[in-house]
Amino acid sequence: MSEFLTHLTQTLAEIDAAGLMKRERLIGSPQGAHIRVGEREMLNLCANNYLGLADDPRLAAAAKAAIDAEGWGMASVRFICGTKPAHRDLEQALARFLGTDDAITFAACFDANGALFEPLLGPEDAVISDALNHASIIDGIRLCKAKRYRYANSDMDDLERQLKQARADGARHVMVATDGVFSMDGYLAKLKEIEALAAKYDAVTMVDDCHATGFMGPQGRGTPAHAGAKIDILTGTLGKALGGALGGYVAGPQPVVDLLRQRGRPYLFSNALPPAVVAAGLEALRIVEAGDDLRAQLFDNAGYWREGLESLGFRLLPGEHPIVPVMLGDARLAQEMAARLDDLGVYVAGFFFPVVPKGQARIRTQMNAALTRADLDRALEAFGQAGREIGVLT
Repeated sequence: MSEFLTHLTQTLAEIDAAGLMKRERLIGSPQGAHIRVGEREMLNLCANNYLGLADDPRLAAAAKAAIDAEGWGMASVRFICGTKPAHRDLEQALARFLGTDDAITFAACFDANGALFEPLLGPEDAVISDALNHASIIDGIRLCKAKRYRYANSDMDDLERQLKQARADGARHVMVATDGVFSMDGYLAKLKEIEALAAKYDAVTMVDDCHATGFMGPQGRGTPAHAGAKIDILTGTLGKALGGALGGYVAGPQPVVDLLRQRGRPYLFSNALPPAVVAAGLEALRIVEAGDDLRAQLFDNAGYWREGLESLGFRLLPGEHPIVPVMLGDARLAQEMAARLDDLGVYVAGFFFPVVPKGQARIRTQMNAALTRADLDRALEAFGQAGREIGVLT
């Protein structure tokens, strides 16, 4: 045991020496546009709280009422004695919102993606995955026995080559899997083109829409609605725009959902979502469907923020999404920039290998609808000062 622990300690030392150590900070307030860290109030620019609902009193009230009526937790998996009417209410509400036959909920979208592929695809089948897909898609694909193919990020010529190869290799069923939004970059998948290629080669389409549900597309129905594309299977989360707590889902055709209820291992062997989370999720969906004002504010903030950073001279990745990555290249530089911004009262995080490729370290800023113009001006001033002090800006 001592030799094993020595090995782990050396590995941690190497991570730290390379400037790749991730450190957690303690937040002493509800998640929101402003948070308290220790004794300081800070401006928060790195949560997935796109619509500002994580501390919304309407969600808190719904959760409290559910605890009073339903208790704290289910203490069971769904098929034994863990299903309440509210669980099905939430699943059916998600299906209606997304325009699918049905939906099935999980503890997290990581679990939803981990459950999806193995029950649906066998060794006679093929799955074709975008090179920048989320780790949960990659891990879910690894758990299934289907033949695996990969295409360069959003490269439709390469996707078609892989589709042709999968068909030439005799695949029975073919699934194309992609993120709707590539979360490290804020890029949107080319869903209309993917839909057309899938139709051409008789493939099933799957999209993880975690970073879009609630605010992209008409009424926030996600990247397929934004692109005007029909996607067969959607996965997503309640942990970002839909309240920011936890919970994932798969939404799609009835046979897909029904088979996942029978054979999806994270579903069969994990506790049901707590009643408080279910009730808050239902309330979040009601707010989101009527939330055009929140979406308008979110994208107004994103445009103003992007323009302000570019005016200061920062290098950004292009895009229309509220994720706005500030590219710094070096991991140590990204951490130094984040630390200086912390000193100036702006809460951000540096992203570096293995979360992003080596040499592409960045600070991923994220807009939300609760930020005011005064907040953004304060943050731009801090970014400008920090950038000049550490030599990113001249």
